[in-house]
Amino acid sequence: MLRISRHSPTPSRRTPPRTLAAAAALLCLAFTCAALPHPGAAAAEPRTADDTQSTAPRTPQVPAGVTAGVAVFDRQTGTFTEQLNASATFRSASVVILLLALDFLWNRSPAGIPDADRARLDAMLRSSQDSAANHYWSTYGGPAIADRMITRLGLVDTAPPPAGYEGYWGYTAISARDTVKIYRHILETAPGDVRDFIMQRLRQSTRCASDSFDQHFGIAAAFNRPWAVKQGWSAFSAKGTCGPGSGTSTRTQAGSAAPATGAAGVDLSRPALHTTGTVGTGDRSIVAVLTLHPDGTSYGKAYTDLGRLTRSLKVPGGTAPTGTWYGTWGSDVAVRNDPALGDNLLTRLPAGVEVLVGCQKKGQAVSVPPYTNDWWAYLPQYGGYVTNIYISHPDNQLPDVPLCPEQR
Repeated sequence: MLRISRHSPTPSRRTPPRTLAAAAALLCLAFTCAALPHPGAAAAEPRTADDTQSTAPRTPQVPAGVTAGVAVFDRQTGTFTEQLNASATFRSASVVILLLALDFLWNRSPAGIPDADRARLDAMLRSSQDSAANHYWSTYGGPAIADRMITRLGLVDTAPPPAGYEGYWGYTAISARDTVKIYRHILETAPGDVRDFIMQRLRQSTRCASDSFDQHFGIAAAFNRPWAVKQGWSAFSAKGTCGPGSGTSTRTQAGSAAPATGAAGVDLSRPALHTTGTVGTGDRSIVAVLTLHPDGTSYGKAYTDLGRLTRSLKVPGGTAPTGTWYGTWGSDVAVRNDPALGDNLLTRLPAGVEVLVGCQKKGQAVSVPPYTNDWWAYLPQYGGYVTNIYISHPDNQLPDVPLCPEQR
């Protein structure tokens, strides 16, 4: 999908005429329909690889309207570097998959499990596959899984889904501090083959989840590898569009039929987006960021807000990727292998998401009258290009982004 910036003779990109919507619609076949750009979007500050290692005091930056529970544990020093509402409970969404995998492997060696279970665990841990989670939840006792793991791991805030919703594994209550305990068990207490089996798959997290949502938000976007992640999301009505096709699935575990709250007042209705995992060599830091967003929040907005919160945390061992964060506009914006239109689609961005721009170069000119632009932004975390038309900035060439090496 493209976004078109202006040449100097054309109207300002900050105040596009509403009548241009029809012109933009003409390009739907090539790019998927997008709304016209909204005014006021601005670039974020550049971040360098040294940012996350600063010794300056940090305060978690929770965006307006977001409810968050945060815990960051430094395994090297054995201390928390961040705790914000760390005991507050949230519905787990698919973060509970960690407990499903641990429960199944509790008295089993990964080397001896059937091929069908190996395939299910692989899809569940790497791509958050709902059908695999449904299988383990329904086959091995549903809420009893949560009860067993609470006892085994000494979890203090975790609870099974509320009465009447026993089949909804995503309604399991969890806190940031309990999430840290789960990862500490995997890394420090679980048998080595179980630890390696789970962590290897979390390190191989796929960008596109099985329901077509882009799941490389939060930790995966805020830090350079090595990292390992298990993400969670629910109650977003927008279609998933990650990958070269157009996704049509939604995360249904937290549908509109849910009660407003579950046991102990856990919110079961507002959109939830969680990023959990480890960061740094030797899995130095364990990071858990659990968030709820106002009703009606788009996936791209929540993705961006969670990213900003995660980037504000002190995470020992983590290094921030080099580049400049920019907002985008439009829906299903295409990321392409080359700075040109054609049969080169890599994936599509969540609508309105913030992206890291590493460099820019000239490529094929793209036009939606009166906008035309031949500059393309390279997104290192996607390994591809988007036309600068869809970067939220009024100029064709971004002023604070270097040229890609071959054009310097």
